[in-house]
Amino acid sequence: MKGVVLFRTAAVALTALSALLAPVAPASAAGPLGAPGDVLTMPLADALGALPVQEEDRTGYSRSLFRHWIDADKDGCNTRAEVLKEEAVIAPVQEAGCKLSGGRWYSPYDNQYIDGPAGLDIDHLVPLAEAWDSGASQWSPAERQAYANDLDAARSLIAVSAKTNRSKADQDPATWMPPFEGYRCQYVADWIATKLRWQLSIDTTEKNALTKTAAGCANAPVGITLAR
Repeated sequence: MKGVVLFRTAAVALTALSALLAPVAPASAAGPLGAPGDVLTMPLADALGALPVQEEDRTGYSRSLFRHWIDADKDGCNTRAEVLKEEAVIAPVQEAGCKLSGGRWYSPYDNQYIDGPAGLDIDHLVPLAEAWDSGASQWSPAERQAYANDLDAARSLIAVSAKTNRSKADQDPATWMPPFEGYRCQYVADWIATKLRWQLSIDTTEKNALTKTAAGCANAPVGITLAR
């Protein structure tokens, strides 16, 4: 009998140890739309309809919670510089330390061409504060850093005139739209796609504004690769 008790005790201990050593599921498990890397394609109206509607909450937000402008590939150029190089209409001169000079860019928010990088900001199409309100408050620091430096989706970060970026600040489409009306359909499609990519929510007034603008746009397919 004593031997049986010892055997059972050892078996329980082994089971407990196995549980401790078992792989832990990643924090970014599949969300309602799928898992990271999944590709979705749907008409614009369906993409808008796929976004969950929830009240937003900015409690605890700080821009510093989204570490941005990192040098992810260690080539000497941070995220801002990478976007500037990628979106230039006329390539800038790159000097030591990835200092950029010259070059020309098109700012779609206001339909303007801008010479030199000084007059440009890199806009998070869905602002960091808006992402926080819409679900990023629950993310890990690594996920927030990935969002703030998302070079894997061209629509996530965009070079625009500093004046339009600063007039937009952290507003959503309910209170701010690009001054250039010819870009608004693209802006709405990109906003919806970015929120889907990161499985973020929208609030009621935001949805109403997106629906109103999208009603005047082509119901074209929107392609998204999920980031989380």
